[in-house]
Amino acid sequence: MTDHLSTTPNRSTSRASSVAASAGLGVLAAVIGYLLTYLLIVGEVRTRIGGDVADWKGVAWYYYNAHLVDVEASGSIGGFGGNEPVDFIAQSGSTTASVLYVVPPLVLVAAGAALAYHLGEAVAVGAPVTIGYVVVIGVGAFVSEATTEAEFFGIEASGSIAPELAPATVLGGILYPLVLATAGAIAVTLLVQK
Repeated sequence: MTDHLSTTPNRSTSRASSVAASAGLGVLAAVIGYLLTYLLIVGEVRTRIGGDVADWKGVAWYYYNAHLVDVEASGSIGGFGGNEPVDFIAQSGSTTASVLYVVPPLVLVAAGAALAYHLGEAVAVGAPVTIGYVVVIGVGAFVSEATTEAEFFGIEASGSIAPELAPATVLGGILYPLVLATAGAIAVTLLVQK
């Protein structure tokens, strides 16, 4: 494997190009992971969650759970309320749901491996995958929130459910791709050098 990043005249352009390619692949990895999750679990989402919430939001909650991020359900009636973390995968009896825990790691390791194979310098191409991945995970945490409000005899009731933003961003968006994409890139680099 040749080192495309070691040429001196175009080094900064080459490095910027590899960072951009890595970030782009981070976006693609997040989307592929979500789509695989959708294919594997949409049937269960329709059964468990029903028509009250869009399928894509329910699948997103499973996808965040696959990153070990809890989804927080909160509600209030009158002046009383509370929050409760929900782990849809842990609560599911389905084998398919348990398989979801390996989707993000496999996709991220494959992304890092593909980048290292084509661009070289394992850490330089593996770590920037985080840039694109964290953007998708962060935006997804906001858009996958579901809320409802009602009023009965003058008493207001409300509820919401969404991935917890801080763990989604730090654990799912930063640590997962930083560790796993870099590990995939290092593994390919070591295998190609032998």
